[in-house]
Amino acid sequence: MKNKALFFILMILSVFALAACGSSDQTGEKWSEIEEQGEVVVGTSGTLYPASFYPEGSDEELTGYDVEIMREIGDRLGLEVKFEEYGVDGLLSAIKSGRIDMAINDMEVTEERKKEFAFSDPYKYSYSTMIVREDDLSGIEKLEDLDGKVAGGGATTVFAEISRHFGAEVKTYGNVTNDVYLRDVENGRTDLIINDYYLQSLALKALPDIAVTLHPDLKFHPTNSAIVMPKDAGTLQQKVNETLNEMREDRTLTEISKEFFGGKDASKKPDEDIREIEGLGL
Repeated sequence: MKNKALFFILMILSVFALAACGSSDQTGEKWSEIEEQGEVVVGTSGTLYPASFYPEGSDEELTGYDVEIMREIGDRLGLEVKFEEYGVDGLLSAIKSGRIDMAINDMEVTEERKKEFAFSDPYKYSYSTMIVREDDLSGIEKLEDLDGKVAGGGATTVFAEISRHFGAEVKTYGNVTNDVYLRDVENGRTDLIINDYYLQSLALKALPDIAVTLHPDLKFHPTNSAIVMPKDAGTLQQKVNETLNEMREDRTLTEISKEFFGGKDASKKPDEDIREIEGLGL
């Protein structure tokens, strides 16, 4: 009986040891694969100005705040960065399927997403605002006025969830450029676009001929954006975080931000009175 008991104890200990080893190997597997190849495949949209876009008149050199941050991370880790373009709604599924190693596209960190993915430390802090028609603010004075309105956006974005939360219908798009969204608000196909303050400010500046504006009174839902990775990519997450911390300390994040956000530093939390939205379930 003693021998049998000892046998079962040893078997249990072996199972725990193997499980621990498997967990450790799985955590480092993604990084080992990337390091061996010398290349990291990163998903981004290529249509989100000024985070990820092609300069006017060019279809060759992708750039933007997010893109240049990723390039700098790649340089510091000794990796080539290969960008693959997806619509916003396709980025997370591309990570799950293994088609890309990570995604950077102004992706907000939420509790729901953290159940399925790993996130880097935030590289951008902001809040949400709303683009409306210039002449009448699309009949919106407060968020509660979204009830019955039509909002343009990606189906799986946090911004679409906010629109639905307040009763708006969401008109979804594929991987289209900013002018398509904005002209739909101008001509009445939609009433509003909820999105990031910095991104919307720059989009309006780049397209001044479209008769839309940022709502002057609505600032809500403070956000932070991070790089998205597979849930079990712990070593990769650590490497990326260490590099982002270096870039924050030597002010590289600040410099890149000021280049793309009109001299503003999006790598630091904004000093604003911003409305929190309860009950989103994000």
